[in-house]
Amino acid sequence: MPFKGFNIQYPEYEVITPQTKQSFTVRSMNVQEEERLKGSLVTALKVAEHLNTCLYDSIIKKPDHITDLDTFMRNTTLKDRDALLYGLYHITYEEIRNYQVKCTACGHTYPVTVQASSTFNFHAYPEKDILTVKHKVELPKSKGVFAYIKQPTLFDELYAIKNFGNNPGTTIDLITETLIIDKFEQETETGATVSYTDRIDVIDAYMALPAKDKRAIYQTYEENFGKYGIELKMKSFCSSCGKDDIYNIELVENFFRALYSA
Repeated sequence: MPFKGFNIQYPEYEVITPQTKQSFTVRSMNVQEEERLKGSLVTALKVAEHLNTCLYDSIIKKPDHITDLDTFMRNTTLKDRDALLYGLYHITYEEIRNYQVKCTACGHTYPVTVQASSTFNFHAYPEKDILTVKHKVELPKSKGVFAYIKQPTLFDELYAIKNFGNNPGTTIDLITETLIIDKFEQETETGATVSYTDRIDVIDAYMALPAKDKRAIYQTYEENFGKYGIELKMKSFCSSCGKDDIYNIELVENFFRALYSA
């Protein structure tokens, strides 16, 4: 008799996204979805595409305005994705297993296994609509130059990687670094204002900045956007010297590690 499928009730978990404050319910992954994600570890574009699709396919309840993958990506920030990925990880694997930590006192490296739920910390964005907010910062070293800082969405990330990832002299790290910059403005000596909104112009302008200007951009982002999201922290005691430390867990890295050890 040919296989016609099981009548399975997959475990479910509700996720409130920290920046857009939307409610999603995700279900655990199945083996087919695990295998599809394993095949995505080739390029940054494929990882982003497959991860977004996997998250969207795992959603069984969502806000009414999220009608397809495109509206999901346009209305979900990168920090929101961290929360959804945590929810998917938690409901699929439950534990963070054999996470390697290094003691800050004696340098001993040892594995730790913890319940994923015990590591979770949530910091919600306090305002109403993060997707429309831009923060203008005057750069301290580039006279008359202003950067407009935003919180990027999944759509912003995928669009930039797809369209500019193969440009000569442009790395994926550089593309993702500059996602938080909406545009640059420069005041000329005549009093006119020149705007740079094209993505390549933004990247080129960013590369030309003094290092202190870069720090001002990221400080503005962190104060206004970056600190709102989830944190995965765990406390551990060194098995060699007994020193206790607090560790930040890298979720995406551990997610794919769990994928291959499942």
